[in-house]
Amino acid sequence: MDQNYSSIGRGSQTRQAIEINKVLRNTYMLLAMTLLFSGFTATVSMMMNMPPMTYLLSVIGGMVIAMFVLPRFAHSTAGIGIVFLITGLLGFGLGPILSMYASVPNGSNIIMLSLGGTGVIFMGLSAYVLATRKDFSFLGGFLMVGFLLVLVAAVANIFLAIPAMSLMISAVVIMLMSGFILHDTSRIIHGGETNYILATIGLYMTIFNIFISLLQILGIMGGDD
Repeated sequence: MDQNYSSIGRGSQTRQAIEINKVLRNTYMLLAMTLLFSGFTATVSMMMNMPPMTYLLSVIGGMVIAMFVLPRFAHSTAGIGIVFLITGLLGFGLGPILSMYASVPNGSNIIMLSLGGTGVIFMGLSAYVLATRKDFSFLGGFLMVGFLLVLVAAVANIFLAIPAMSLMISAVVIMLMSGFILHDTSRIIHGGETNYILATIGLYMTIFNIFISLLQILGIMGGDD
């Protein structure tokens, strides 16, 4: 009897591990495709010479769709299309920002360093969680509170326009997004997130914010030279 229960338990654990690996694999595949698609739409935006306001409108539009539309379709194939819509829109909004940096001295190096830094942060933290299998779910509440505080500070700095405060906000955003990478990847490998569409958009947002923050930090530091 005990052997039967043990076999059932092992079978259940095996099925769960297979499902977790499937979610993880699908998440990274979709994430890679959306990042490539964002790069394509950003290039199109740069070629079209879109105005700076495009970034703000794209971010607002992408966030609205992610918050109010995506959850309704996250469990269907239509959700994949919506993910591409959101990430393509954010990439398109990134075009004017990249054009601005590309037009200044050393701007191309700033963009490449930001891309490289973002890749190192994401891959390094993801690899750490996958290798150690640590549970970072306890970070959830802290990260959300931190994100709200940074959001308030960012809105305040729109009116204050203090460069040092912008630098600090960008640095804190990178730390918070790094925490979200640990938290979200941990949730996937421990079965807390079973929807690869929602997992993808969460990880994409962290990568997007890290990249933007690195651009701002390197841009400010480069501007001081």
